[in-house]
Amino acid sequence: MTTQSFRIAVAQTTATADVRRNGDTVRRLMRDAAAQNARLLQFPEGFLSGYAKEQVDDWDDVDWPAVRDELRQITALAGELGIWVVLGSAHPLTPPHRPHNSLYVISDGGKIVDRYDKRFCSHTEITRFYSPGFEPVVFEVDGFRFGAAICVEINFPDLFAEYRALGVDCLLFSAYPVDEVFEVKARAHASINTYWVAMSLPSQTAHLMNSGVIGPDGRYLVRLDGREGLVYADLNRLDYDVWFERARPWRDAALEGEIYRSQKVDDPRSADRTCD
Repeated sequence: MTTQSFRIAVAQTTATADVRRNGDTVRRLMRDAAAQNARLLQFPEGFLSGYAKEQVDDWDDVDWPAVRDELRQITALAGELGIWVVLGSAHPLTPPHRPHNSLYVISDGGKIVDRYDKRFCSHTEITRFYSPGFEPVVFEVDGFRFGAAICVEINFPDLFAEYRALGVDCLLFSAYPVDEVFEVKARAHASINTYWVAMSLPSQTAHLMNSGVIGPDGRYLVRLDGREGLVYADLNRLDYDVWFERARPWRDAALEGEIYRSQKVDDPRSADRTCD
């Protein structure tokens, strides 16, 4: 089914070291989002398991059976409620390999249909806590294409351009930000690549920035105000017709270059860049 409008819910939640408490929060907010007819609910980086350096000092301290059990319960509830969930969590690998820093993509059919593993990890993450991923993830809901990125990846423009080339309509950016410049970069990526950026952050970083949804013009549709909870946005293509129908095709043509090559002049005054 293809629609012109898509309702997304973005969470701003308090991450804890208690996996059971985090799971309870996820399910409570899933019910709230479904009651508001959201088709997809997004959570911050590392929310279910706890994020390394913040809630987790050592992976041996994590209750991995509880993580798996909570994930099973959340997946089953997604099927019952008919809502998609993008959930941040560490994903355990076979020992002695470190976990991935992941976003689980859970369908409204109650299945994990994909998982994004953070590709660009920070120095501390890659040397102490996580194994890197290597692939982008794109999935489709009701005719809208979504991509995924995590935290420090905001500093790598090529990743966001890659998702533009893959035709995403909305980039789901989940983070545990360390400075307010993340917000500036997120707005720039949205505008440059002409897609929505949904940004889900923990309430612990609300003094830096808040969860919200940025339009293809680089301006916020909605955002939270420091409190915990959900914010909703209706992604409507008709509201951004000029961006999707004009800006995108023009920029694609500009990058291909023929519109410029066809206008190339053979003029000595063009070739000589020192002439007056």
